[in-house]
Amino acid sequence: MSPKEPPRRVPGPGRPRTTAKTPAQRAPHTIRLGSPKPRLRLVGVGLTLVMLAFVVRLLQVQAVDASAYSAKATENRFAKYVLAAERGEITDRKGVALATSVDAYDITADPKMFTPQESKAPDAPEQAAALLAPILGKDAKEIAARLKTKDTRYVVLARRQTPQVWNQIKDLKKLFADKAAADKRNNGPGANVIAGVFNENSSKRVYPNGDLAAGILGYVNAEGKGGGGLESALDKKLAGKDGEITYAQSGGRRVPTAGSHEKPAVPGEDIELTIDRDIQWAAQSAIAEQVEKSGADRGYVVVQDTRTGEVLAMANAPGFDPNDLTRARSAAMGNAALQDVYEPGSTAKVISMAAVLEEKKATPDTHVEVPNRLHRGDRLFKDDVDHPTWYLTLNGVLAKSSNIGTILATGQLGATQPEANRVLYSYLDRFGIGRPTGLNYPGESRGILAKPEAWSTSQQYTIPFGQGLSLNAMQAASVYSTIANGGVRITPTLVRGSKGPDGRFTPAPAPERTRVISQGTAKTLSEMLESVVDDQEGTGTKAKIPGYRVGGKTGTSNRVDPATGRYKGYTASFAGFAPADDPRITVYCAIQNPTKGSYFGGQICGPIYKTVMEFALKTLQVAPTGTAPAGLPVTYGSAPPPAAPPAAQPSPQP
Repeated sequence: MSPKEPPRRVPGPGRPRTTAKTPAQRAPHTIRLGSPKPRLRLVGVGLTLVMLAFVVRLLQVQAVDASAYSAKATENRFAKYVLAAERGEITDRKGVALATSVDAYDITADPKMFTPQESKAPDAPEQAAALLAPILGKDAKEIAARLKTKDTRYVVLARRQTPQVWNQIKDLKKLFADKAAADKRNNGPGANVIAGVFNENSSKRVYPNGDLAAGILGYVNAEGKGGGGLESALDKKLAGKDGEITYAQSGGRRVPTAGSHEKPAVPGEDIELTIDRDIQWAAQSAIAEQVEKSGADRGYVVVQDTRTGEVLAMANAPGFDPNDLTRARSAAMGNAALQDVYEPGSTAKVISMAAVLEEKKATPDTHVEVPNRLHRGDRLFKDDVDHPTWYLTLNGVLAKSSNIGTILATGQLGATQPEANRVLYSYLDRFGIGRPTGLNYPGESRGILAKPEAWSTSQQYTIPFGQGLSLNAMQAASVYSTIANGGVRITPTLVRGSKGPDGRFTPAPAPERTRVISQGTAKTLSEMLESVVDDQEGTGTKAKIPGYRVGGKTGTSNRVDPATGRYKGYTASFAGFAPADDPRITVYCAIQNPTKGSYFGGQICGPIYKTVMEFALKTLQVAPTGTAPAGLPVTYGSAPPPAAPPAAQPSPQP
């Protein structure tokens, strides 16, 4: 045996040699199936759990959360829209429209229809915004941002647009719809970037007379609510009550067969004012012309019916056009005749004279010796010009507007100066100084009148001639209307009544009447005021009206500059009524800070008074009385005083 050959195994004794068997020689193998029960149980448990989950979810949806899901489905299916109520008209006393509403449209959109999936355009909001911006007059970026708003299917792009604007958008929608249809026929995507723009019926506030009476009317803001003036003060009455409509929608469009529910809107009430449009126009034209000619800051004219207290006109200059607020100056958007307060100057002397007459301290022909200077308190007082001693009657003190004479006369109201102050204060208070006018106008100022114990040393003597207290133009006019009405103050009114949706007219409540001075004192004052206009010594001769007896008073006061709080410039004014012996109309005019030409009240406000009064007398068909003026004496003694200047200039500021 070779050494490389591996050793052989030799079977042991008694152990037979085995040989491999073929598959055919092997014993057959039995295959047994597993039991199906475990598998069926497993499948059954799985299906049971799945069905249980479905049942639980079904119970949650249909039983537990049914109302919530129903509401959500309704919300998605049904659309609710507000039906805007028609805003009531504002008319003048003759029914002429001063503020009205016309048909308009709110331009709306469904943001979902501007998504790439719906519009078939990746930049639909930007494309639509570029098309709509020049039509709506809005910024394209702002419109695009609204069209991209998420979680809503309703946005407002612009409110109260004219029918012409909507017609332009309709033309665009038709053009793009036709293009999309043609594109689809050519197997294109059929993109339409403006399909999601819609309209809703609305209304727009318009003012047919432009800036006429804008200070009274105010304006309506972008939300359709009163933003100033009577539009704001009477907003609830004018606005009415909005309605609501609910209807089914699909794809942003109304489903006509699904029905709808509508709660109709209730129109607002129509408001009839006491204003006469024609007299308002005359007053506004006259004051605007004089403010421009005088280079003044502003001016106002108030016209009042002396018998009823109704305000026939309240004009401001400069004004604004409520149809286009973008061009309005903020300083001109209020009603300055009610919101400005200023020292009235000599027009307030009539209250001092009323106190002296009513307290029986003097009569119109009482002699008043007026020196060139008068020392009182801590200062010297003077009249508008240097003069030798004047020998005036009390009537002459008013006619020539003497500051010194007024101080001397009111000094007789009490045994001491503090007592005289208290008496004068009581009359100022009764005439309405420092009190609301009663018009309840937004932003109205009540004026400034300190209690008499708070009057400074100089105020004790300046308040009698109209410096050291403040009022507004309506308060000043009311003082003269009170005298013209026989001493009874009637609370001014701007509203005659309202007309509801049923067409029934409801008159405004009757204004309050308060006796301020006796009828005899009022008549005497009327005759004294005639001397201011009719006598050659008077300061208001430019206010004469041929054929009519006129009573009035000039005023030229130091003016407090609202920017600095210091005296700077003047306030020129004129107040009066006609016919003086049977008064029907009061006119008050004031101009702030005239810088060109004269600044005297008689020179620049007297002619305005005359123009407006003549127009009002003709408009209301007030006939002349035909009687002669009383002709009360202005002076006493043999030597008359020198001729009066055009108007009374106040003493230097305190």
